[in-house]
Amino acid sequence: MVVSRAKQFLPFDALKGLQEALREKEQEQEEKIELSEESLLELNNSFNKIEIGSKVKIKFYKNNKYVEISGTITNIDYIKKKIQIENFQNINISDIVSISI
Repeated sequence: MVVSRAKQFLPFDALKGLQEALREKEQEQEEKIELSEESLLELNNSFNKIEIGSKVKIKFYKNNKYVEISGTITNIDYIKKKIQIENFQNINISDIVSISI
């Protein structure tokens, strides 16, 4: 009877997904920029013009990079300081860098 011992030396990934997670970490990350007073004033003016139902394009900081999405505002929560875009994207107001109406 011949027993193949090679099977016991097959590669084994004890931490499934670790390699993928490490590759994602290696992706280029962006530093969050501090907005100038002029930029903050412009952002505040844009924010005051939006309301539920407004179609907007918002650029914001999420997961160490800047993301830009377009859609319709479905909720503005002033207490939690979040904007909801089309029932799926909650954005922290403090992470927003630009709003286009």
